[in-house]
Amino acid sequence: MKENLSTFEKCLSRYGHSYRCAASAFFIIGFMPFLPGIKPTRKDMDLRMSKGTIKKVAGPLVIAEGMRDANMFDVVRVSSQRLIGEIIEIHGDKASVQVYEETSGLGPGEPVESTGAPLSAELGPGLIGSIFDGIQRPLDDIMQQTGTRLTRGVEIPSLKRDKVWHFVPSVKAGEPVVTGDVIGVVQETEIVKHYIMVPYGVEGTVVSIAEGDYTVTQTVAVVQGADGKKNEITMLQKWPVRRGRPYKEKLSPDMPLVTGQRVIDTLFPIAKGGVAAVPGPFGSGKTVVQHQLAKWAEADIVVYIGCGERGNEMTDVLNEFPELKDPKTGYSLMKRTVLIANTSDMPVAAREASIYTGITIAEYFRDMGYSVALMADSTSRWAEALREMSGRLEEMPGEEGYPAYLGSRLAQFYERAGRVKTLAANPREGALSVIGAVSPPGGDISEPVSQATLRIVKVFWGLDAQLAYRRHFPAINWLTSYSLYVDTMEKWFNTKVESDWTSLRARMMHLLQEEAELEEIVKLVGMDALSAPDRLKLETARSIREDFLHQDAFHEVDTYTPLEKQRLMMKLILEFYDVSSQTLADGVLIDKLISLPVHERIGRFKYTPYDRVKAEYDEVVREIHTQVSELAQQKEEF
Repeated sequence: MKENLSTFEKCLSRYGHSYRCAASAFFIIGFMPFLPGIKPTRKDMDLRMSKGTIKKVAGPLVIAEGMRDANMFDVVRVSSQRLIGEIIEIHGDKASVQVYEETSGLGPGEPVESTGAPLSAELGPGLIGSIFDGIQRPLDDIMQQTGTRLTRGVEIPSLKRDKVWHFVPSVKAGEPVVTGDVIGVVQETEIVKHYIMVPYGVEGTVVSIAEGDYTVTQTVAVVQGADGKKNEITMLQKWPVRRGRPYKEKLSPDMPLVTGQRVIDTLFPIAKGGVAAVPGPFGSGKTVVQHQLAKWAEADIVVYIGCGERGNEMTDVLNEFPELKDPKTGYSLMKRTVLIANTSDMPVAAREASIYTGITIAEYFRDMGYSVALMADSTSRWAEALREMSGRLEEMPGEEGYPAYLGSRLAQFYERAGRVKTLAANPREGALSVIGAVSPPGGDISEPVSQATLRIVKVFWGLDAQLAYRRHFPAINWLTSYSLYVDTMEKWFNTKVESDWTSLRARMMHLLQEEAELEEIVKLVGMDALSAPDRLKLETARSIREDFLHQDAFHEVDTYTPLEKQRLMMKLILEFYDVSSQTLADGVLIDKLISLPVHERIGRFKYTPYDRVKAEYDEVVREIHTQVSELAQQKEEF
C-alpha cells in the first residue's frame, strides 16, 4: 500500500472490498471514529463534511439540497446560527433534517453543513448529578452562559472540559488489556466509583499509565496494539446513541429488581435487566410510582428521562431529586442519578432523541458492572414526536396517524435492556432495567402505543383511575396487571426469602380473583345471599387490598417494605383466614369473626419498624388464635 494513501482509501482497502458502490464507503467513513486502528485525516474530514443549502422549512423539518455526500443520521449544522440537527431521510442530493432547535426565521438558501458523524453521547466522569436536555446539552452550563432561556445554536460540550478528576490506575505498564477492561478508577461522587474502560476496538499492551489529576480530554494511558500502533486513551468516550453498546453474553432474567413496593415485589415483580410498562391516565400516579422506584429499587445508578413531560412536573423532579435522601447511603439521590429533561415545550425533534441519549448513558454504566434503572416518562410523548416527524416527511401513516415503524422503534429501545456479561478479559455482570411510562389518551390502553408496548414488555403495571379516585395508591390494578418473570424468578424467591413465598403469593392472587367474581353476585342479589365462607373470602380480600396492597409513599416506615416483612404480612392475613375458616365450620357466626379487634392490629402491622417486625408478628398471631378461640368457646357455652 502506498505511503501517501488517505485514511479514506485505507478504509476502502480494509473494509470496502465487499461493497459495490462508493456510497457504502462513505458510510464507513462516517463511523471512522468507532473503528479500530482508524483515525480520520483532514482530507477525510473534508470528504465527509458535505455542504448544502436549505430548500424548504416545515417546522422542525428542513429539506437541504446539495447533500449527496452526506450519510443517514449524520449530525448537521443548519444556517449561520449553527442549529444542530440530524439527517433522517435522503433522496438523491436532498436530505431531510430534523432540527433539534427552534427553526423560526430560517429560510431557503441558508447553509447546511454535515459533520460526518452520527449523533453521539459523551461518556465519562461528570455524568452523575448532571441535568441534560434531549441531546445531552448540560442545562446548568447553558443557564450560566445564556440565562434562563435556551439560546439557539449554543455549543457547549456535554462534559466539562476544565474540571479535573483524580485518576487511580488499576493496571500497570506492560500488562495486556482488551476492550472493556478497567484501566483505572475515578471517585465521581461520594457513592459512585467511575471505572475508566478500554474503548471499543482497542486492545494491546499498556505502554504508559500514571496516577494523577486529569481533565476528561487528557491522555491517562497509552495502549500499543499488535500492529505497533499506539492508542491514546482519555477518560472521555463517545458512542452513537442509536447503536446499542456491545456485550459478551446476555443472561437469563432470574433475579428480581427488589423495589420495596409490595404490589410490585409480591404480585408483579420485575427482573434485574427486565422491562416494564406503566400505562395509566392523568392523575393515576405514574410519576409517583417512578419516583418510588428511583428511590428504593436495588439499582446502583438511576437514569431518569423526562420525555415530553409538562414543565411543572419536570420542575418538581428537578427540585425533589436533590432533596431526596438515598436510604442506603444517606446522601442526596442525585449522587447516583442522571437526569434528562426534555419538556413538552422544547423542540419536538429533540424529544425523539432523548430516550436514545438516556439509554446510551445507562448502557455505559451497565458496562462498568452496575445495576442501572432507567425511567422513561413517557414513551407516549416520544411516539407523538415520531408521528409529527413522520407526517412532515409525508410518510404513509399507520393506525391513528402513527408511523408504520412505531412497533419496531419501541422494540429497538426496550431490547437494549438486559442483564449481561460485559466485554472484558474478566467479564463483569451488569444489568439495565427499563421502566417506561405510557400515557394513553383517556386511559384507553387499546390505542397503538400501549398495544405496541405490551407486545414487547414482560411486566404490565396497569394503573387504574378508579383506584386513584378511591385514594388507593399505588393504583396498580391487580386484575389487569401481570408479570411474565414470575416463573423464572420462583427459585430465587423460594431460596433467598423462604420456600413458601410462591404458594403465599398464589393464594393471595386466587382470593383477589374470587373477590371480583363474588362482587358481581353481590351487585345482583346483595350481600345476604352469600354463604359465610364466601363472606369470609370477601373480608380477607378486603384486608389484602387495604392492609397489604395499599402503601403510603410518604410514611417513613410504609414507604419501603423488605421482602421478609412482605412475607410475614402475607402469612398474617392468610393465618387469620385459615383459622377463621376452621371456626366457621364449627358454627361460629361470620359477623362476630369480622368484628374481632385483631383486625386493627393486622391493618397496622405494615407501620411496624423492621427491627420489631418478628416480635410483633408473633404477638398478632397469638392474638388471632386467642380471640378466635374465645369466640368458639362462647358459642359452645351458649
